[in-house]
Amino acid sequence: MTAQPITFFWFRRDLRLEDNVGLYQALQSGYPVLAVFIFDDAILEHLPKDDARVTFIYESLSKINQKLAEFGSSLLVKKGKTQDVWQQLITEFEVKALFFNKDYEPYAINRDQQITELLAQNGVKVQAFKDQVIFEEAEITKADGLPYTVYTPYKNKWLEKYRIMAPVAEHDTTVFSKNWFSSSFEFPSLSAIGFETSTIKVKPHNLTKIANYHETRDFPALDTTSYLSPHLRFGTVSVRKLVNWAARKNDVFLSELIWREFFMQILYHFPKVVQHNFKSAYDGIEWRNDEADFQRWCSGTTGYPMVDAGMRELNATGYMHNRVRMVVASFLCKHLLLPWQWGEAYFAQKLLDYDLSANVGNWQWAAGTGYDAAPYFRVFNPDIQLQKFDAKGHYIRKWIPEFDLGYGSPMVEHAMARDRAIATYKAGILK
Repeated sequence: MTAQPITFFWFRRDLRLEDNVGLYQALQSGYPVLAVFIFDDAILEHLPKDDARVTFIYESLSKINQKLAEFGSSLLVKKGKTQDVWQQLITEFEVKALFFNKDYEPYAINRDQQITELLAQNGVKVQAFKDQVIFEEAEITKADGLPYTVYTPYKNKWLEKYRIMAPVAEHDTTVFSKNWFSSSFEFPSLSAIGFETSTIKVKPHNLTKIANYHETRDFPALDTTSYLSPHLRFGTVSVRKLVNWAARKNDVFLSELIWREFFMQILYHFPKVVQHNFKSAYDGIEWRNDEADFQRWCSGTTGYPMVDAGMRELNATGYMHNRVRMVVASFLCKHLLLPWQWGEAYFAQKLLDYDLSANVGNWQWAAGTGYDAAPYFRVFNPDIQLQKFDAKGHYIRKWIPEFDLGYGSPMVEHAMARDRAIATYKAGILK
């Protein structure tokens, strides 16, 4: 065991040194701070060896480690079951405290409770902080204290509370640069963790692209999105900086950030939505469960250009434009009558910005089974969506090079699929 008492800061969904609440507090704990990141076997065992998100996490950690070297410190990187890793760490170091930022997903809540109990039993003080949201689960509620399940009143309450405190305070951790634990741990290779570098890359985010977000956000060929979503997911950017910026620059973009928090608080209060319909009345819908149709959707060979371009973009890059996401999700659930859970799971494998709460929330919205969801009888017409949002075909030709060379016919006729979906939903919705 090291003789010097220390405080641990545990990086998770907050892979940055600047404006990091838990880190800011840890650096004022009175003990030198040692930062740690744990590659969790419980998560990694389900991922391919070239998972692009693992590569992004690894590269982000490497940048943190390089910055810590300027302060005479380093990042301690571990791999294993979190309980086992922490049991080992409290025997190797004289740990006085552990600081981390909260995570609101079911697995994370259970994991953090177990680690908190383990460390408390060993005399270690544990403190958790709000960092990845402006308002967490119990801060925006109805008058009776119950959570909102409809977005607009949630948004109105959120904005009302934000305006009282705007701008949200940001945290300058650089003023405590002398409070790091002196160390020079070896930074492991990606192969030592059991992974290899992915050819799919997370793009740099660019706020200048979204000055006219409200005017351009529905047109995938314009490429005017910020590419912020993976950075928000893994915390390489501060949500406080983004919200303060959006509140000054673009109300529509701010609304998207509020949607993110709406989905998070829904997941926290109603964890059943991970696998089950939020609206139990929809449990009687008889999905077709056709594996062959699902594979055509996955591969982008449905014969509907907007759907196929979106799926091919996803498979090749890990990204998909938000308007296109709505079209491909509606097509799976309504045209093909396949369970939203299938689509949610496929997106979970592929999306660079995969976030459980948003993915489940948006899929249940598309299926009509969720909170504040699209009505079941709303069925997107993929061809009309193409005419409205990619009229010149720039987006689809980018991802479907054979489009002008005898592109295949639709796998299902729209009018028939729409009527079938509405009839199936009507028959399946429990009274």
